[in-house]
Amino acid sequence: MNSTIRNLTFAIASVAAIGAASASAADGVVRHTDPAGHFPIAQAIEVPPGASTIYLSGMGSPPTNKSADPKTLAAYGDTETQTRGALEKIQDALAKLNLTMGDVVQMHMYMVTDPKLGKLDFAGMMKAYTQFFGTAAQPNLPVRSAFEVAHLANPGWLIEIEVTAVRAPHS
Repeated sequence: MNSTIRNLTFAIASVAAIGAASASAADGVVRHTDPAGHFPIAQAIEVPPGASTIYLSGMGSPPTNKSADPKTLAAYGDTETQTRGALEKIQDALAKLNLTMGDVVQMHMYMVTDPKLGKLDFAGMMKAYTQFFGTAAQPNLPVRSAFEVAHLANPGWLIEIEVTAVRAPHS
C-alpha cells in the first residue's frame, strides 16, 4: 500500500475513532462530532447510498435598508446581520425543496474584511450561525469551512454562503 493511501486510511480511521457518531434513523445520515469539542461543526458526515444531493448556489443577505445603495455595506448591515439574512434565504430555499437546515451536510462561508473592524468578524458570523445549527430545535451540524476572500460579487456583502443538503432515500 503506498504511503498516500495508508495516510488517507489512517486519517479516516482517526476521525471515526475520535468522533462520536450520531445518526437519525429517519435519514441514515451519520454525523461524526468531537465529544470533547464544543465547536458547532461536524468533523465528518456519512451519507447513505441512494440519498439525493442538493447543491444550493452561494447566497448573500437581502438588503436590510432598502433606501441605501444596494452596492454598499449600509444596505446589508454587519457580518452578524448578513449571516442571519443569508441563512434565512437558504432556509427559505430549502423549504421550497421540502428540506430543512437539518438536511444541510456541508457549508462554505466566504467572508471579506469588515471595513469598520479592519478584520473578519468571525464572532459575528458565529453568533448568527449558532441560531440555526447546534440548537435544541435543530441539533444537526454540517461540516463547514470559512474562507477569507478579497471580494464578493456584491461590494456591500461581507459574507456569501453556499450549502449542500441531502435528501434521504425513499423507503
